[in-house]
Amino acid sequence: MSLSDPIGDMLARIKNAQMRSHKIVKMPSSKFKVKIAEVLKNEGFIKDHKIIDENNKSEINIYLKYSSGSPVINTIERVSRPGRRIFSSAESLPKINNGLGIAIISTPKGVMSDVNARKQKIGGEIICKVF
Repeated sequence: MSLSDPIGDMLARIKNAQMRSHKIVKMPSSKFKVKIAEVLKNEGFIKDHKIIDENNKSEINIYLKYSSGSPVINTIERVSRPGRRIFSSAESLPKINNGLGIAIISTPKGVMSDVNARKQKIGGEIICKVF
């Protein structure tokens, strides 16, 4: 089975698992998904992630984070889609929820948060926004 938007699928799985208070989300792995999970971990939105290789198929397990019973991720939504790519320069990167949230950006120097992209003065494709 092939997905037309595997990143959108990843974000939907995270959102659905948090609505049901699951501790772990399992999904097929890719390098791009791992980079997004690393950004979420560095920014404190998830506890951890692990890559598991079984029978020539890699799977990523994302360990979700909760604060006093409610999910740390309030909203996670896709911005740039396969049908409509959204790019932004370093100066015009959006502030998510007045700086309380982050945007995950795919830049020529890798996947990073909007804060790091502004510091390095790099623009790129806005993947999703999280708060």
